[in-house]
Amino acid sequence: MKAYLQRNKKISYSDHWATPTEIYDFYENLGYYDPCPLNSTGFDFKVIDKPIFLNPPYSEIVKWIDWAVENWVKTNRHHIILIPSRTDTKYFHKLLHNGCDLEFFEGRLKFGDKKGTAPFPSVLVHLREVIK
Repeated sequence: MKAYLQRNKKISYSDHWATPTEIYDFYENLGYYDPCPLNSTGFDFKVIDKPIFLNPPYSEIVKWIDWAVENWVKTNRHHIILIPSRTDTKYFHKLLHNGCDLEFFEGRLKFGDKKGTAPFPSVLVHLREVIK
């Protein structure tokens, strides 16, 4: 249905939704690195040894979740991922199997221009540092 509506210009769709400012600023001020800013072309998925805040483009969510889990395992740094709360997906269960904590939002977030809410509920996924 979405593809039909897009082809016929009845809706516009983009997965480049800016993170709500209050969330982004909070983690940026704590020193979290965002490997996936609004224009994320050219990212080479290298290991980043810093705490990570990630709001991936949802059209590439599996690729970004795979990278985040691998990077977290290699670096043991706190990773926070803002994603749709789609608990039936394989990528969501991959996060669950890796021992994440979940922080659900009440209601739906306002992305980008804040004129409307997201068409889905959202969740912050925490892949925490393991104290050895």
